[in-house]
Amino acid sequence: MHQTAHTSPFGAQVRGHLGLRFAYQPDRQQTRLIASEQSPPLRVVRAFSQQDGAALVHLHNLSGGILGGDQLSLSVDVGPQASVQLTTTGATRLYRCRPEMAAAVQTTTIGIEQGGLLEYLPDPLIPFAGSRYRQQTTIELAEDAGLFWWETIAPGRTARGELFAYERLHISTKITAQGRPLAIERYTLEPQLQRLASLARLGPYTYFCSLYICRVGLDAGYWLKLERTLNTLAYQISTPGSIFWGVSSLVAHGLVVRGVSCQGYTIASGLTKFWQEAKLALYSREAILPRKVY
Repeated sequence: MHQTAHTSPFGAQVRGHLGLRFAYQPDRQQTRLIASEQSPPLRVVRAFSQQDGAALVHLHNLSGGILGGDQLSLSVDVGPQASVQLTTTGATRLYRCRPEMAAAVQTTTIGIEQGGLLEYLPDPLIPFAGSRYRQQTTIELAEDAGLFWWETIAPGRTARGELFAYERLHISTKITAQGRPLAIERYTLEPQLQRLASLARLGPYTYFCSLYICRVGLDAGYWLKLERTLNTLAYQISTPGSIFWGVSSLVAHGLVVRGVSCQGYTIASGLTKFWQEAKLALYSREAILPRKVY
């Protein structure tokens, strides 16, 4: 494990990096964290072994959140046949960005090798009033690689009455399989310029989320069948005006689940249900919720 600090002389900008490599060990039938590069404020303490042999890692931010001007990067290499679960220790807080500061940036690069599986199950992203943030994620899947990837965006610190008080939120996600794009998603939200409560955007809802479900190599018919199963679940757990779910197929090798809600806890419960159903269908294994450490 290697650690280096990269802060400006005035503490105004932080360049943090976290690089993780995982390998499957056949003799133990377990996945291990075999390499970790860490630059504060990003950190992992250790990997925990799951009941099914997967490695569970908690992603820490020692700053307690992402500050204006922060330049953060995460790279993850999931080796052949390895099974990895990543989660956060709590919600990711995007703090107010001073006018003279650049927007905070988080860049994530993921590689999942043949037969590998990554489950990325973080807590919500909470943009505080005055925050500016740009997030770019790139995920590459090899043959028979699998992915469960969810993300939830909160409207702000609702306990303080903050609803869409952030300045700018840019999210970019690209998922490819063997070089072929499966999903390209980009959006920029500027609540002061675009009213998010309009019917053309979120309407009465304040939270929204995405869940990508992928496994390379399964034919289109399999995905259509799973899409019907998950859309049945979406109908069962949707309550128009409170929470609403939908499921659609990607161009190949996967599905995407979308949800909008008036409450954050209902989003978390729904995401878990979709993940559990899909994990059982794709891997004939139970989805194990990550235990939290603080």
